[in-house]
Amino acid sequence: MQQVIQIRTRSENGLYDITRQVDEFVIASGIKEGLVHVYAQGATAGIMIQENWDESVQRDVISLLRKYIPQGVWEHDAQDGNGDAHLKAGLVGPSETIPIIDGRPGLSTWQNIFFCEFDGPREQRPIVLTILK
Repeated sequence: MQQVIQIRTRSENGLYDITRQVDEFVIASGIKEGLVHVYAQGATAGIMIQENWDESVQRDVISLLRKYIPQGVWEHDAQDGNGDAHLKAGLVGPSETIPIIDGRPGLSTWQNIFFCEFDGPREQRPIVLTILK
């Protein structure tokens, strides 16, 4: 079972909570045990599981990546000015796989699923959700 969801991003760099959309997809599938794979379709975005209790964690992720991967110093910047976005996406990675336990994503209390934007804002960012049983 597979579905593509779209999100709109509002900033150049940011984390966007997509846990609700993934949860709804898993519940609608009726699958009680398996895996849900979440994949960011794009070379300048990623998927991360992180805490959502306090937005400071999300801001810290972006601050860390900006500190270690600054803008404007990469060879690829001569092409289209987003060398840092490609490096950030490569470091974070394009996907996460979450176990399905009793018909729900098996996240802990403090875990949420985030789409990581590194080259925004964008009107549409596709995310592929795939359930494996």
